[in-house]
Amino acid sequence: MTDILVITGLSGAGRSTAAAVLEDLGWYVVDNLPTSLVETIVDLASAPGSEITRLALVAGRQHVDLLPRIETIRGSGHRVRVLYLDADTRELVRRYDSTRRRHPLDVEADGLVEAIELERERLAPVRDAADLIIDTSELNVNTLKTRVQGMFEEDGGSGMVVALESFGFKHGMPLDADIVMDVRFLPNPHWDPELRPLTGLDSAVRAHVLGGATASEFLDRVAGLLDFLLPAYAGEGKSYLTVAIGCTGGRHRSVAIVEELAKRLRERGHVARIGHRDIGR
Repeated sequence: MTDILVITGLSGAGRSTAAAVLEDLGWYVVDNLPTSLVETIVDLASAPGSEITRLALVAGRQHVDLLPRIETIRGSGHRVRVLYLDADTRELVRRYDSTRRRHPLDVEADGLVEAIELERERLAPVRDAADLIIDTSELNVNTLKTRVQGMFEEDGGSGMVVALESFGFKHGMPLDADIVMDVRFLPNPHWDPELRPLTGLDSAVRAHVLGGATASEFLDRVAGLLDFLLPAYAGEGKSYLTVAIGCTGGRHRSVAIVEELAKRLRERGHVARIGHRDIGR
């Protein structure tokens, strides 16, 4: 059985960057693949004598029949996951303006914004069916590379992966989260002049945030909730669960909570990946 990852999403949202990371991690990557050839490539990769065990397919512009073909491949016994790269329209416009590239759908639309929204509309069913969605609006190339690498560098091809992401509400909520939790009820290190320049990765901040009974009970309850939810999500065929934890600025409380929650989940045998979206702001 071949482990197959289909990379799709909006043009300009980072599909090629994600594919390059996977190639560095040892995946066999086929870029800009027409959907009509998906089953052919999978058959070749899984044929007797093939040494390809992890196959990443970067879907090209034609997505009309992508979902039926994915279901056909799954019906053949392969494990297929879908990674969808998303971004807001304003950021995509900025990227196209900076690169001076033409949008693939510009001949069908009256301008760049209309082309982006047309593609977004066409890909909505694919996004809804994706196992993992990464919103790259606030991510630069290096941050996206780190995010994808963290998801797949030790991917054993089975079981649920929990992606824990800290963020700051004042910078906007992440659009790719399955579950969002607010930890602004915890004591804020920002108001301590000695702690303000630090982050939740520093021991002094962690002690300040995690030292009270409220934080400890919150972590116990959330870890218990995920113990309950993860098998249920896995039973529905979901491979990834993105849990976003927010505080005001995304530098102190949410970072400390994500780090500690990841530790607790790993001790329980879960696979947990960490990302801190706004820690550098």
